[in-house]
Order: sequence, then structure tokens, then C-alpha cells
Amino acid sequence: MVDTSEPARIGEVVEATSTSFVAQCYQLYRAPPLGSLVRTGDPAIQGVVDRVVTEPLDASRPVLARGESAVTEDEVSRANPQLERLLTSRFEVLILGHRARGVDLTVLPPLPPRVHAFVYACSPEETVRLAESPGWLRTLLSSNIPAADQVAAACLRGAAVSAPEPESFCSMPAGKSPVNWPEIGPGSTLS
Repeated sequence: MVDTSEPARIGEVVEATSTSFVAQCYQLYRAPPLGSLVRTGDPAIQGVVDRVVTEPLDASRPVLARGESAVTEDEVSRANPQLERLLTSRFEVLILGHRARGVDLTVLPPLPPRVHAFVYACSPEETVRLAESPGWLRTLLSSNIPAADQVAAACLRGAAVSAPEPESFCSMPAGKSPVNWPEIGPGSTLS
């Protein structure tokens, strides 16, 4: 029996541009890991999580240390249940592509996702399909996001786990490179 149910929502778009979006998590500390592939909208806009932050909901109320006499971090949480309502976890997503007429395209969508659009983790099949497309890597590595190479590495590790044959995902004989993949190395450019 095939599971056709929609995956659980992991957040909601609260800011959007044509190249990225920010999503707020429904639960504190429940952001997807760095490098995770996510999607939003209909048709789907796909991207990679490039930053995760937990911060005060109200920027004028900075977080204060509360654990001076606590033995564990859990004790701090139990003694301060209001923190669940004063803090939020958000994640930033670099848009890598979108789905149009049933085809995944590794180009920017014509419009950004709508504010309040739901955000879902990509399924293992979506993850592998997107990771096997060469355009996303060029987009990510030529972006101005900090640690783009680390985000790419995390994304590839996640995609390999989702692949039918994780051991051979992204592997090829020495000296060979897949057709249309950008050459990346010392002295190469991504322009």
C-alpha cells in the first residue's frame, strides 16, 4: 500500500523574495537541519535550508540567561514555560528551483512563494530528483550565503541517505564528471 498522505508541515512562509524565503516553525527548536531540501506552494517551489535561528518573537525583548542555579537545561525550560511563547525558531531557504507542468526546473520561479504558504520537507524521491539535477549546485555555490560549501555538503549527505543506493550516490570513476555538472575546483568559476 502506497502512502499518499501529505507530509507534516514544518513551518510557514513569513518573508519571501524571488530568490529566498524565511519560514517560521510551528514548534520551538523544530527547524529542519541545515542543508535540508524543502518545498512550498503549488506548484512547488523547492529550496535548501541555509540558515536556522532561534530568536525572540519581539526583537525589543532580548533573551536573558535564566539557568544560573539550574542543574540542567531541561530544568530551565520547566521553570520558565513562558519561553515557548516568547521565542521562535525560523529557517531561511535559498530557492533552487520549482516544478512547472510536472517537470522540476532548477531555475527561479516566476514569483516568490506567498506569505503564509505552508512549508514541507521534500520527500526522499523529491530530494534525490532535485539533488541529481546539476543546476542547484551552481546556484548554491554562487550565492552569497555564508558557508555555501558546508550547506552543499550537508545537502548532498541528506540526498545520499534518501537515494536507493546511498553508497554509490554522487560517486563515479576517477577523472570523470557527469555531463552538464559545473566543474568545481581550484581556479574554476561558477559564472
